[in-house]
Amino acid sequence: MARVLLGAFGDPGHVFPLMALGRALRGRGHDVAIHTAVKWREHAEREGFRFFVAPEYGPELTNGVPMKPYQAVATVTGQAGEVVEEFGPDIVVADILTLAPALAGELAGLPVATLVPHVYPDPLDGWPPYSLGARLPRTAAGRALWRRTRPTLDAGLDRGMRECNETREMVGLPPRMWVHNGQSPELVMVATMPQLEYPRVWRDHVHVVGPLLWEPPAEEIELPPGDAPLVLVAPSTSQDLRHRLLRAAVEGLGDLPIRVLATWNRRPLKDRIDVPDNTRLVEWVSYARTMPHCDVVVCHAGHGTVVRALASGCRLVAVPAGGDMNENAARIDWAGVGVRLPRRATNPRAVGLAVGRALNRPGIAARVAEAQAWAAANDGGERAVDILEAHLERRSPTRVAGAA
Repeated sequence: MARVLLGAFGDPGHVFPLMALGRALRGRGHDVAIHTAVKWREHAEREGFRFFVAPEYGPELTNGVPMKPYQAVATVTGQAGEVVEEFGPDIVVADILTLAPALAGELAGLPVATLVPHVYPDPLDGWPPYSLGARLPRTAAGRALWRRTRPTLDAGLDRGMRECNETREMVGLPPRMWVHNGQSPELVMVATMPQLEYPRVWRDHVHVVGPLLWEPPAEEIELPPGDAPLVLVAPSTSQDLRHRLLRAAVEGLGDLPIRVLATWNRRPLKDRIDVPDNTRLVEWVSYARTMPHCDVVVCHAGHGTVVRALASGCRLVAVPAGGDMNENAARIDWAGVGVRLPRRATNPRAVGLAVGRALNRPGIAARVAEAQAWAAANDGGERAVDILEAHLERRSPTRVAGAA
């Protein structure tokens, strides 16, 4: 057995893939601990992980004194070092936004891996900046246009590199003179589907492992009756506080010859929603149990929702709301696995037309089927554990051979 410490930023989109990785590691007999926000303790311990509470990045961390993000990381790194000392891991796997456990592992002389819980965020020359929502250019003129933005992008990357190196200096580590220097130079695992990645030559230490899918327990939900196509309306749990997409979808899909299952994701509805006869509106659904019965998923394009839908064989209608959702929606459009709507088009008519297009275009169904087949043949958790075990064997062959 190996001891693996997982470090995760507290948002679901970052915790869930690490939980999935931990479950796969436990399935192979490895000892797993996770260092993340306290709200995930119950779920982590249910999975059989040791749990270590990560401090929240807020005023209570700094006694009310304003602190830059990287200064806060340096503060948390000391606490993460105590976790490393207590648990004694053989390797640390840190989410891309979670530097403290990675730095603590490096200080202890341990192998450190980075998990990217979405598409790879490093645009190549001639590509649009990550998260802008623009598609990969198809012409030389388009690539030349995006090259004109590169100095601005590089200036931001250089600033991030300097700030990360300031943190490394604060905790006693040498600088790394390359951009994205918060990522491990020895192993990076990208938990997405290759169908969503723009073509590139991957560096030897970067691996697309496939989706890492996990969700908390949920009660069984009865599906709307009948055999018409089933559309799941699955809004973000962190965006769209006024339920604009939910309201537009329920109204816009009410007159179509389909069944609709919609959820408000445990976020209170301040105003009543009129529910059509073809629709069921519920508090929460299990995506794992529900999506395999669905034909289309209407969502804000959070990465976890997108890859769960594709692995379940669902076409997508993506209405990005913020964060990396614009990037995910662009990849959906580029890959031909769904329909993208701009946020300003969040109205009943537009959502209804988009769902009709997703249902009726055979090319979308064919590309979704390809993605589903790939996911069925390539379990992300198993692939990630294979890669971690091989990496540990290269770093510590005696220990791994003895464990075997």
